[in-house]
Amino acid sequence: MFQGKEVIVKLSEEANEMFEELDKLVKEERQKGIESSFHQTLLRSILRVRTLLKENPFAGDQVPKRQMPRKYSERYDAENIWRIELANRWRLVYTITGNQIEIITFVLDIYDHKDYDKVFGYKH
Repeated sequence: MFQGKEVIVKLSEEANEMFEELDKLVKEERQKGIESSFHQTLLRSILRVRTLLKENPFAGDQVPKRQMPRKYSERYDAENIWRIELANRWRLVYTITGNQIEIITFVLDIYDHKDYDKVFGYKH
């Protein structure tokens, strides 16, 4: 609950595919006895952020509208974009919608730092 409203965290098809693949890799690693890895750290980070977003959908940083990639407004009709940092310089990109009863935090993408910079037009 956030300000008396239920918070629902949903994943886009792309974000869900990435999450499921990561979850699969972590399960395979654990079956092999690997207790610590990049994949496990990233998965824990995503799960932690999902819990955090359920408590406060505004926990991330809002992306200025001038930097918002057009693909999000075209594909998802997103009017606002937020980002939150994950482990190992990865980013989770989401939008917030809702009504008087609930808030929906819709995870659009999960990027490594290099891809995030490319999509959002940051130069090095």
